[in-house]
Amino acid sequence: MQRRNLFKTVIAAVVGTIAAGTAVKAASPGKMRVVYHLSDAEKVSFVLSNMQNHLDGAGADNVTLAIVVHGPALKSFHLLGADPEVSKRLSALKSSAVELNACGNTMRAQKVELADLLPGFVKAEKGGVVRLAELQSEGWLYLRP
Repeated sequence: MQRRNLFKTVIAAVVGTIAAGTAVKAASPGKMRVVYHLSDAEKVSFVLSNMQNHLDGAGADNVTLAIVVHGPALKSFHLLGADPEVSKRLSALKSSAVELNACGNTMRAQKVELADLLPGFVKAEKGGVVRLAELQSEGWLYLRP
C-alpha cells in the first residue's frame, strides 16, 4: 500500500512540475506590440514623443510599435509643409522599424498619395479605423494618447 501511495505521489509531482513549467512558458511575455491611434493634429508632437519614450523605456528589442494616422492629423505628415521637428521625430521612429499607416480614406479626402507624405508610410487601403481593428484582432495593444 505504501509503495502505491509513493508511486502516485511521484507521478503527481512529475506531472505537476511539467504543468508548472508549461504554465510559466505560456505566461512569459513575448515582444509587446502596441499601436498608437492619431487623428488630432494638435497631438502629433505629443504622440511622436510618447512613441519615442515607449521605445526608450521598453527597449526597441522588447516592443514593436505602429501608428495609424487619419483625419486632420495626416496633414502634419504631408511632405510639403511638414514641420521639421515632426520630420526629425518620424525619421528617428522609422529607424526603430515603427510601422507607419496612413488612412486611405483620409488620403483620398485630402487628395494626397503616398509620395505626398513623409517617407515610410504605407496606405491603410480599407481605412485607418479598419487597420486599427485588424491590429487589435491580432493582439496588438491600443493606445490613443
